[in-house]
Amino acid sequence: MKIGGLQKVSLIDYPGLICATIFLQGCNFKCSYCHNPELVDPRLFQPCIKENEVLDFLNTRKGKLDAVTITGGEPTIQDDLAPFIKKIKKMKFAVKLDTNGSQPQVIKTILDEKLLDFIAMDIKAPLEKYKSVVKVPVNSDLIKESIKLILKATITHEFRTTIVESQLEEKDILQIAKLISGAKSYGLQKFVPVKVLEKKFLKEKSYPDEILQKIKNRLEHQIPSVTIR
Repeated sequence: MKIGGLQKVSLIDYPGLICATIFLQGCNFKCSYCHNPELVDPRLFQPCIKENEVLDFLNTRKGKLDAVTITGGEPTIQDDLAPFIKKIKKMKFAVKLDTNGSQPQVIKTILDEKLLDFIAMDIKAPLEKYKSVVKVPVNSDLIKESIKLILKATITHEFRTTIVESQLEEKDILQIAKLISGAKSYGLQKFVPVKVLEKKFLKEKSYPDEILQKIKNRLEHQIPSVTIR
């Protein structure tokens, strides 16, 4: 596994549980506003943490941590993701996966093997705007297939969108809500310009709280749980 970082304790990455967060290195999207550029831009990569070191640490945290969140970068581009999760599950941790949904075949395999307890998928934009936001060609059918798999899954799920004012209009968020029709949870993530892939985005901003609240109020007619974070 290409492990780029390990947060030993997190109270926010797995809702309701105390978890460790594993950051995997590498991503097939190049979102300009990405807040983990050191996991996306190969020029910023640091030496990887050895898989055994991470597993040995988790082994010492049995009974102290409830869960493990695997995020990135983009975890599903790693060939050995499923075997890695199996090792964590053997330690009796709940496992949450964060994904951009670009690899539905990997998501299907992991779901079919019942390796996850929670899956969160980032929806970057309405399908017709995906390429302009993620800065690479995107097969929209793959995004739709991942959404379909997650909606059908019996585990806890969340869809979420990071809202950058220059990238998404209010109508785009409403279109995304239609795309994930049937979802139980949707997170509206405020953009915070602290770390970014493209430096010019340090001057970008999210929508004001009152506009996000307005969007939230509209979405709550379609989605049971809508949060602003």
